[in-house]
Amino acid sequence: MARGRKRYAYADTAQQIVGGFVLAGPFVVTEEVWLLASRMHWYHAAVTVLMVAVIGYGALYKTDDGRDPDREAEVVGVPVRFVSLMVVSFGSVLVLSLALTAPTTFAGQLELGAGMGVIAPLTAKAVSVGAIFSVVGAATADSLL
Repeated sequence: MARGRKRYAYADTAQQIVGGFVLAGPFVVTEEVWLLASRMHWYHAAVTVLMVAVIGYGALYKTDDGRDPDREAEVVGVPVRFVSLMVVSFGSVLVLSLALTAPTTFAGQLELGAGMGVIAPLTAKAVSVGAIFSVVGAATADSLL
């Protein structure tokens, strides 16, 4: 770890949460995101999840020369800071979606039905889209604050 650089702490997760929620909010309540999600296949969602991971990793470790993933605490070989970032990025979108009843609202608006067989996959796909933006806010807050 570079001299003078702080180690990962729970405060870093708190910063990620603030940034993740700030940028997730607008995408949770946007009909276009839910329309896109309704037309996505599982492989589209997989690509967006991969994009979130690549953006997050790049924002944490490639834009900040003082951070070295090899010198951070790990969980199963993955830096704890990165794990936290992924949980926050997807979790903030999911929590906001459920708190604002977005899945049932948009499933109804898009006339997809209201059963869990439709809502769960729709929500997962919409969360993967929203997380693309949430990860930017979460990683930025972690790096700046």
